[in-house]
Amino acid sequence: MNQSKLLDFEIDKLTNSVQNTISGDSFQTDVSRFTIKDTHEVTKKKGWLFNWKIKLADNAKEVYKLTIVNNPSIIQGLLSLTIETDHILMNLHESAPYNIGHNKLYEGVAGNLVAYACKVSFQHGFDGFVAFTAKTKLINHYEKTLGAYHFGGHRMILPKGSAQILVDK
Repeated sequence: MNQSKLLDFEIDKLTNSVQNTISGDSFQTDVSRFTIKDTHEVTKKKGWLFNWKIKLADNAKEVYKLTIVNNPSIIQGLLSLTIETDHILMNLHESAPYNIGHNKLYEGVAGNLVAYACKVSFQHGFDGFVAFTAKTKLINHYEKTLGAYHFGGHRMILPKGSAQILVDK
């Protein structure tokens, strides 16, 4: 069985881009594959919590980065997915250190990455179904902000309707 990490990302705001918390300006984003070249930007020394180089080495997982259009060298967040037989599994999700907490630079990073997982699910013919394993304290948060269902234990499921809303946003 695939052992998943308990995810604890917070959805601060659902936006159709990312929004600068100081100016209020919105910036369009790109999601692309995270590569070995990118790993020097996301180290524990730079405040990232996880070793994304190890995640990238796992061939069963796909790792993506969220960047702002025309600024591809600054990673705003990362997402690790596994394509299962009938859904997408979000293994790991992390916003950049400067996009976490009260003094974050951009809002909407987490929501954009979850929406991307939903988009991948639709592209694979899985009707938007995305599963993830949540920390107990965030189960209600995901139900309210994402429209996720608590499937049992720590498992959460994003159904087709909720996934479509996220992709459309």
